[in-house]
Amino acid sequence: MENATVILKQGEGRALKAGGPWVYDNEAASIEGPCADGDIVSVTDDKGRFLCKGFINRRSRLLVRVMSRDESAVIDRAFLQKRVRDAWEYRRRTVDTAACRVIFGEADFLPGLVVDKFTDVLVVQSLALGIDRLKGTILELLTQTLAEDGVTIRGIYERSDAPVREREGLPRIKGFIGAPFDTKVEITENGVRYLVDVAEGQKTGFFLDQKYNRLAVRPLCRGARVLDCFTHTGSFALNAGMAGAESVLGVDASELAVAQARENAALNGLSDRVSFQCADVFELLPALIQKKERFDVVILDPPAFAKSRGAVKNAVKGYRQINLRGLQLVKDGGYLVTCSCSRFVDAALLAQTVHQAANNLRVRLRQVEARAQAPDHPILLGAEESSYLKFFIFQVRREG
Repeated sequence: MENATVILKQGEGRALKAGGPWVYDNEAASIEGPCADGDIVSVTDDKGRFLCKGFINRRSRLLVRVMSRDESAVIDRAFLQKRVRDAWEYRRRTVDTAACRVIFGEADFLPGLVVDKFTDVLVVQSLALGIDRLKGTILELLTQTLAEDGVTIRGIYERSDAPVREREGLPRIKGFIGAPFDTKVEITENGVRYLVDVAEGQKTGFFLDQKYNRLAVRPLCRGARVLDCFTHTGSFALNAGMAGAESVLGVDASELAVAQARENAALNGLSDRVSFQCADVFELLPALIQKKERFDVVILDPPAFAKSRGAVKNAVKGYRQINLRGLQLVKDGGYLVTCSCSRFVDAALLAQTVHQAANNLRVRLRQVEARAQAPDHPILLGAEESSYLKFFIFQVRREG
């Protein structure tokens, strides 16, 4: 029930009016009418002009998360059903849906909610109070929508265990929604088979956002010697192996991830050419340089170095260091594949940082490709938060 209105201060709401998905707590002048945290409220400017409807949470810096910009909208079951059907129809038209992100929060106009589909299993992550209250209804509607399209879901697992929930006043939750099932789920992506551990893997169990970027490295890897750093469960390494690489070494600091990567290599019959090592990449790369190792392709897919704007300066140092080491290991004429999932480090800054590393080594770079996340993680213009993944392929020339 919508009883309250958030009135913005004079001059505030510029980001919201430009398509931003949130109202920040310092933008509000007052809240008129009764409401509890998690309720739907209306938002107006200081002149009383309607701007949006969304969930309020006074405990969060994101005071209101936008659900609709239509003043007549009613946030009910029919409203949610349309949101869910729109999200699925978009995936059907843009990606291979065998394994994909079905709901991507604000970019699907369901703020704070992520749902990934791994074959016949759904993994849900709920990060906001208001959407958490509707989570059960949305999952019911999603399961029904998929069934209408001939897709039967056999189980749902919740991975709402991210620390950000605590800032919303929510407990961290992890476990089955409904009947238990085997949490190791087999998927096929780009012709590669993976066992995804939805209970113990990072985030929802597998990084679907790099789906087509993994495919993009294949032409570089035929007959090549490949080093895949921060391999997680081996996805780039296995794509290199499937492309016909001579040898592939995948490296990750997680024993669990490396064990899963080896299992995935065996599943695809690649254990003879694709191997994995549990090691700290920042320690291993200098050791490989000292041994004068060289690779045709070096892939760098590190975790986010900057989780806030204030961390960008140190993050850039981290990206410069890791790319400097990676470049030292690439043969003349070989390729550096480098990524960042830090949304506060944009593509231009990452490219500049890699260029600086190359200049320090007196090597030249030719850009082969610049890419972003897969289309099942859509980028909503006006909501810069939805654009986070940067992916570059550079050819490395030591002459010229």
